[in-house]
Amino acid sequence: MSIGAVGAADPDGSRPLRWDPEVEEETEEEEGIDHFDRLPDSVLLVIFNRIGDVKTLGRCCAVYRRFHALVPLVDDVVVPVDCVISDDPSPAAPGGGFDKPHGVFSHFARLVLGGLVKPLEALGQMLSPASCADAVARKSALFSSSSPEVSHHSPTEVLKNFKEIRRLRIELPYGELGVDDGILLKWKAEFGCTLESCVILGASSVVSSLSMSAKSSEPDPNPSFQDACGGDDCGNIPESFYADGSLKRRVVWTISSLIAASARHYLLHPIVADHETLESLDLTDADGQGLLTLDRRQLQELRTKPVMSSGSSHRTLLPALSMRLWYAHQLELPGEMVLKGATLLAIRPSEEQMGEAAGGGVSDGCWVSDTFEEPYRTAIRMLMKRKTCNLEMNSF
Repeated sequence: MSIGAVGAADPDGSRPLRWDPEVEEETEEEEGIDHFDRLPDSVLLVIFNRIGDVKTLGRCCAVYRRFHALVPLVDDVVVPVDCVISDDPSPAAPGGGFDKPHGVFSHFARLVLGGLVKPLEALGQMLSPASCADAVARKSALFSSSSPEVSHHSPTEVLKNFKEIRRLRIELPYGELGVDDGILLKWKAEFGCTLESCVILGASSVVSSLSMSAKSSEPDPNPSFQDACGGDDCGNIPESFYADGSLKRRVVWTISSLIAASARHYLLHPIVADHETLESLDLTDADGQGLLTLDRRQLQELRTKPVMSSGSSHRTLLPALSMRLWYAHQLELPGEMVLKGATLLAIRPSEEQMGEAAGGGVSDGCWVSDTFEEPYRTAIRMLMKRKTCNLEMNSF
């Protein structure tokens, strides 16, 4: 047997196995190679963009220097917010921190603002440039985190080292609006330097059609207006809608959603100003309650035009608004879902509404019907076939 090669019996005994030290040396060299070094930067950036999550990208930065240099060039980033910190431990007075809206809706706004002040102040602290860790030092209230050793930072701080962001999505841990269980409330708003459009879909309750069919088998001793129309209210808004507080409740939903949207918009301004490469920005929440969105044109408008704040409050001033309201006492959707007191509101600045009416502009269906995913998209299209109620709201 020659030197440098060792023979051994093959397990099946058919032929000897040979060990070659040169092959082993080459294998050891290959095992020492970092195969990521063989990938070009463009491929790594594709991988990092698929990751998106800012926390995971931060961990990648700590792996080694090349990752640390490439991660700031990612153009698709998602910022999940784990906690909301408020630096005001004292209970907020109802209506404090916001200007009272003018006009006919002032009374309804006062009813809802007290419940909104605390969540919106917390949102402001979370998105402000000041470190959330400093807020903890000032005996702030910490939600959804019980570990005092954890360091918290605002999205503004987390994103400051990213230089090429094009698409940004920020996800809050929950919606700002505290609604009772069973109530459906969803909104989507588009802003430039101020509100451009808002769509709100709500229902007083969401039930299964199976439970409804079980109840309908029993005769109703007091048939309603809906029963007189053969299970439908003929597309009209019933008079009881105005008299039993249903309209007032929808106005509260509307004002609270608009305030939440304008607060989110105001607090995003520093992020938009710091990242000129942004082409789209979404600020949503884990509850799926609200979505604020800005496209490239709207982002550019926000950078070039001043944001008007509503008095001393930390939210964008809303212009005079025109609203169209659709209502159905009961709306049956595919998938055995039934919306009771289903309500749709399409909101735009009054000047734009008047311009469209005069010039035969874009109809409501083009920007309202596809606002939400199914099954709510079907609900919107069903509601838009019904008669509407037109409302006006002054700037606030």
